[in-house]
Amino acid sequence: MVRRPVAGVVALVLFAEALGIAAVNWFLGVVVDRQDMSLAGLDPHMMSVSSKIGGIVFGLYLALCGLVALLAALRDRAPAGSGRVLLISAAVVHGLLGAFAWGLVGWTAFVFMVGVLGLIVLLLMTYDGHAGDTTAGAAPDGGTGGAGGMDGPGGTDGTGGTEGPGGPGRTGGSPLTPPAAPTVP
Repeated sequence: MVRRPVAGVVALVLFAEALGIAAVNWFLGVVVDRQDMSLAGLDPHMMSVSSKIGGIVFGLYLALCGLVALLAALRDRAPAGSGRVLLISAAVVHGLLGAFAWGLVGWTAFVFMVGVLGLIVLLLMTYDGHAGDTTAGAAPDGGTGGAGGMDGPGGTDGTGGTEGPGGPGRTGGSPLTPPAAPTVP
């Protein structure tokens, strides 16, 4: 399928981007330090150090997002919990940076940012509804799990029949009923 290659490409792109961001910010910090110029009274050494620290922090953030994508590729499972949140936040960051890049840098940077955004969204969407996932609705033994399974609230009632969510004699089905239609006075 397409899930593993997409996750691998996303991981490679995020790792490369992490290295690029860290290197560019480090270079900018060195340039500011060597010019020894003040911007609106700010200390040049402080600007240099903050540029380097910011580049390292943002690079580590992107590398962590790349690690989540790499683990998704290796395990062939959807990122869950904080990993999914990290990838969603990376998608939002790339969307915002793409919008700023259009006006400040040009359309090529915008296309790159939107391309990375598209890859991250594709990674997140290709794993939605994956049959191999063992999430809340799937039982490890291949059963249906949840409310329609034999061990849950819809299990056997002791009289030989099965009691599903809809009452005695029914199996499976949805435990939820649709809301009543609104009435207008």
